Amino acid sequence: MDEKKIKRINELAKKAKSEAGLTPEEMVERDLLRQEYIAAYRNNLVAQLENTYIVEPDGTRRRLGKKS
Repeated sequence: MDEKKIKRINELAKKAKSEAGLTPEEMVERDLLRQEYIAAYRNNLVAQLENTYIVEPDGTRRRLGKKS
């Protein structure tokens, strides 16, 4: 997710907290941007965990597997 979209999320959050509030169109935009941000965050976390290794006491390394 690029900085421009993150900046827009923050602008909408600030406006939502003000007395003016958000229009219905802005609420939809905010929700879509939030969903995109969460999906990007999850993808980054999964990629990081896929490259995580556990070092056993005997020195062997194994990948951190997916939880069943």
